[in-house]
Amino acid sequence: MARSLSVRNRLLLPAVLLLIFALLALALAQQYLYRPLPTLPAERVFEIEPGTPLARLSRELHDQGIVEYPFLFNLLARFSGVEQSIRQGEYELPAGATPAELLTLFVTGQTRQYRLTLIEGWTFAQALLEIQSSEGIERQLLGMTPEAIAQEMNLDVTVPEGMIFPDTYFYAAGDSDLQLLLRANARLREILDPEWESRSADLPLASPYEALILASIVEKEAANREQRGLISGVFLHRLQLGMRLQSDPTVIYGLGSRFDGDLRSADLAETTPYNTYRINGLPPTPIALAGLDSIRASLHPTASEYLYFVGDNDGSHYFSETLEEHNAAVDCYQRNRETADCLLPQN
Repeated sequence: MARSLSVRNRLLLPAVLLLIFALLALALAQQYLYRPLPTLPAERVFEIEPGTPLARLSRELHDQGIVEYPFLFNLLARFSGVEQSIRQGEYELPAGATPAELLTLFVTGQTRQYRLTLIEGWTFAQALLEIQSSEGIERQLLGMTPEAIAQEMNLDVTVPEGMIFPDTYFYAAGDSDLQLLLRANARLREILDPEWESRSADLPLASPYEALILASIVEKEAANREQRGLISGVFLHRLQLGMRLQSDPTVIYGLGSRFDGDLRSADLAETTPYNTYRINGLPPTPIALAGLDSIRASLHPTASEYLYFVGDNDGSHYFSETLEEHNAAVDCYQRNRETADCLLPQN
């Protein structure tokens, strides 16, 4: 009997030692996986390429001096059941992160975010250039015509001019120019549709697109944010009376690359689809990206009897009800006369 117990004890001893070793290894692994990495004293960027398997990811983390024990990182992912859930992309690894925190970062796909701002008053071409020249953007639409881009965006208009909202957008490396445009278009719909539904009564506008066209003109005309409602009111009043809009920014847009910074009488006399001195009603498309203030001004204009306005050299405009008063204001503010000698009281 004693001999049998002795044999049993000799057999159990290795198993006990193995269990103790396993528990000790587990404790050490837990301590490593959940303590800040000394190899990450500062934030750094790490990229996971598409199709990277877990073993290669662990090896790359080690090779780049981020993770000291790649097999432990590997085991953590396997035991957590997230081996197939790691997402590709560019990541900002925070200083002092633990291996477990890195794994969570990779599984949740919290990739590095870039910032892109589209400016009110830009043309679509300017916005697209900004998008395509931004870091990390995949240029899917490079070389395409505006008409082709409109089709790629599934727009119900033939060209994309004005069909994106000027705002700040965040994106990840590898996002495409088309993805950014689709997001900016969706943001425009979020802004424009509710404003159209709550528009003022009896506006001479047939659709949200016409409102957007007018808003783009207001955007280019109004340096003074507070006067956008008045400027919109002038244009809407003219539309109601059947008068031409006579907006210089529309003429400039129609000239395209021919515009050299100096708008001449010959330019105003040239008939183009955008010369509102020569055509009736609105131009066929927006002429720029319209911001929220301009959209709201176009759908909620300031009521007045004004039919004319002219810049008064300080970023604001002088508004007139009659052509006689308007001509006097033009003579005062635009024909090289001293403002102090001809200052007109604003109604």
